[in-house]
Amino acid sequence: MNTMLIHCLFLGLALALSHSAPPNLDMMMADMGHDHSHDGHDHAHDGHDHAHDGHDHASQGHAHVHDGQDHVHGVTGHDHVHDGHVHHHADHEHVAQIDRCEAVEFDAIVPDASGVPLFFKGDFMWRGFHGPSELINGSYKELIEQHAELGKINAALSMIAEDSDKHVFFLLNDKVFSYHDQTLEAGNPKAFSEVFPGIPKHVDAAVECPKGECVRDTVIFFKGCEVFHYETQTKKVKSSHWTHMPNCTSALRWQNNYYCFHGNQFTKFHPVTGSVTGTYPKDARDYFMKCPNFGLLSNHTERERCSHVPLDAIASDGLERAVAFRGNYFLREDETHRDGWHASLVSEAFKEVQSDAEAVFSHARLLYIVKDNKVFAYKSGEQYQLVEGYPKTLQEELGMEGPLDATFVCGDYSILHVIKGQQMFDIELSVSPRAVVHEARLPFPKVDGAMCGPNGIRVFVGAEYFEYKTPKLLAYSRMRPQAHKITLEMFGCDH
Repeated sequence: MNTMLIHCLFLGLALALSHSAPPNLDMMMADMGHDHSHDGHDHAHDGHDHAHDGHDHASQGHAHVHDGQDHVHGVTGHDHVHDGHVHHHADHEHVAQIDRCEAVEFDAIVPDASGVPLFFKGDFMWRGFHGPSELINGSYKELIEQHAELGKINAALSMIAEDSDKHVFFLLNDKVFSYHDQTLEAGNPKAFSEVFPGIPKHVDAAVECPKGECVRDTVIFFKGCEVFHYETQTKKVKSSHWTHMPNCTSALRWQNNYYCFHGNQFTKFHPVTGSVTGTYPKDARDYFMKCPNFGLLSNHTERERCSHVPLDAIASDGLERAVAFRGNYFLREDETHRDGWHASLVSEAFKEVQSDAEAVFSHARLLYIVKDNKVFAYKSGEQYQLVEGYPKTLQEELGMEGPLDATFVCGDYSILHVIKGQQMFDIELSVSPRAVVHEARLPFPKVDGAMCGPNGIRVFVGAEYFEYKTPKLLAYSRMRPQAHKITLEMFGCDH
């Protein structure tokens, strides 16, 4: 058992015996005659990755299972895995993948300059909430170049610098790498003590906390059960012990909430006090990534309501019931609006679609689902019934090719608004053959979904939605309205 763990366990025991909250445990330790050093010990996981067993290792004509990664070998040469790192040899080609839907403990999680969360493990990273792993050296090659000397990424955080742009900081051992638009800034890496004086090196996790959520602009560092609040302007450091919290291996500020990740779980905490409210820990695979074959025994409604994974599509189903699609599941709002949202399998209600709806809209009491250049039309009722003659091709039904990002119809109007990339096309549904009658450029580079209701239009982008009174305002407004949080304001979640 390492020194830090013993130290945290001791503090936890002392806290339990005193029946008091974590505030001034530093003084209690001093009174008891204990002196603890920040730099005199390292965590067992510094400098290496923890491997998970049980993945297939495929090569030319035979399979291997080891080290929690899927490997494909070329004809010649070989690879070695030491301490969770993949070592590449020049005499062969090597492609590796890690499935984060297995029990992955991330080294670091941080939003990039565009707000897309990046997840890091060993030599690999993931962009956003779904998709395969990729090698870090494709985006942050300097980090990999110094792996041999510095080890894995200890922590990462995103902060707005003096130039008013977001910069991403990676902490490796006793060095700090600052990136702007995936470009390493001049003079980097810098010594950890130069950038964050008073903070011990080899931290486990870090997260930014802007003024308003913390008293001043602050970075919160985690090292075992010790927590350090570093004020970026004054460089003052306040330390405390959060023995009630698990030891964080990564931390994330997302939608103004703060999350401590530990193993494959996470705990939401208050950034100043460390207090935890609600039922935690929760499994990260339920809320921070898209794992189609995971969570079959979990609460589907809780997961789908409160997942941070972007929606695939959303609409009214023709009976004033909103339906929101994500992967294998869809959420339907109770028609009385009293019981909230309930999740069901797409394959059970829409067996011809199965999963992963591309876009949905309702018109003339029918619900239309677009997937793979096909359009499925369903009669809405207690159960959804596929209309005879469907599916039809997208070209046959709407006179255009996919893929589509979003579709919506407002009320009893016969104009279908189709969003592809940054363009919105208006299609008149009352004529045949159907064709585009108007086109406009939107203020969003990409949207996930859109729907029209009694109060106007909601455009869904990532974890947020934006409201417009009319399609014309959506098409010609260049100022984005106030952003609303999907999980909090629409689905009623607390995280």
